[in-house]
Amino acid sequence: MTGRELGPAEPGCPPGVPLRQFLLKIHSRCNLSCDYCYVYFAADQSWRERPVVMSLDTVRRAADRIVDHALEHRLPSVRIILHGGEPLLAGRKHLSELLGILHERLDPVVRFHFSLQTNGTLLDTGFLELLRDHRVEVSVSLDGSPAAHDRHRRFGDGRPSHPRVAAALRLLGRPRYRDLFVGLLCVVDLANDPVETYEALLEFAPPRIDFLLPHGTWQHPPPGVEDRTTPPRDPPDPEARHERIPYAHWLIPVFDRWFDAPRQETRVRMFEELMSGLLGDPVNAEAFGLTPHDLVVVESDGTLEDSDSLKVVAPGAPATGLDVFRNSFSEAQSTDTLRRRQSGAHGLGQVCRDCAFTAVCGGGLYSHRHHPATGFANPSVYCADLAALIAHMRRRMNERLVRPL
Repeated sequence: MTGRELGPAEPGCPPGVPLRQFLLKIHSRCNLSCDYCYVYFAADQSWRERPVVMSLDTVRRAADRIVDHALEHRLPSVRIILHGGEPLLAGRKHLSELLGILHERLDPVVRFHFSLQTNGTLLDTGFLELLRDHRVEVSVSLDGSPAAHDRHRRFGDGRPSHPRVAAALRLLGRPRYRDLFVGLLCVVDLANDPVETYEALLEFAPPRIDFLLPHGTWQHPPPGVEDRTTPPRDPPDPEARHERIPYAHWLIPVFDRWFDAPRQETRVRMFEELMSGLLGDPVNAEAFGLTPHDLVVVESDGTLEDSDSLKVVAPGAPATGLDVFRNSFSEAQSTDTLRRRQSGAHGLGQVCRDCAFTAVCGGGLYSHRHHPATGFANPSVYCADLAALIAHMRRRMNERLVRPL
């Protein structure tokens, strides 16, 4: 199945917005074997056929296409995300040359922000000096305590990765590199104690924590809710007591612990974005809200794709059929694959349109809505959990607000 076979964007979809985030897969392999990984253990296995490292030729072409897109749409700034696999496997020399090319091409035309997402196992002073020289912000994956983290995030030979990640985070926390530290990415695992997990993350003083729900669809539900195979026909009742909502029950204690802290210990993106939606403000997260999707992936061979999370849906689900050698980013923006992601409330199914929380959760992450029979016109497979979490957050916020939500 290719991206073009998932069904066209609905007639009447609003025109797309320019792309502002460009995720470059600079290395397509990883030195960890995380059993929940959506790249290597999901339906789409296209990584097997792609170059291990993004060539400098491909980097030059991608950079030129970004410049063209910025000029065409008069963008004041863009964001370049270095990703993988594990991007640091590209090595310091290649990474230095790659960053040099991006600076050379982009500097005269548009402001840009570099960020890099890493598993942390290779992050040492050599890499940190390079990233500091090029002002590359760093996010690191960490799932909590050593036992919590190493349940899933191990090297291919079974060795635990937590000691290496912890050492890297201690380096990143030093005053010389602290400004590079964006935050931690933590995948929710129902087997881990939620507050203990949160406090284990706090030990590294992250500026921000992103809690991520494990990827799943209505065809392949997430762990702990394997019976969720049929999308609901009505909006969820957030006050229902009969619902089995293990992910809400995991996240609510973390929210309360964070919300009730006498001072802000860190930012938690999931909670801040949902609170923004409850207050009637924009929600700027891929997983929530109705803000148009503005990210495109450039794979290591230069092909253009939608978000990686769609790899859990079907082989070819993120595909656009385009690449940086033959096509512009404006052409990618105009494909049905990306137009569906930019259609806001118009692209939601009727259940979501009828829900009181639509502007807050936005139907949930796009890939989590998929069902083979109805495509993406469904609520998230986490719908009941999200409704319960948002309702709880609203109650807690109302306790503190003069005018209740």
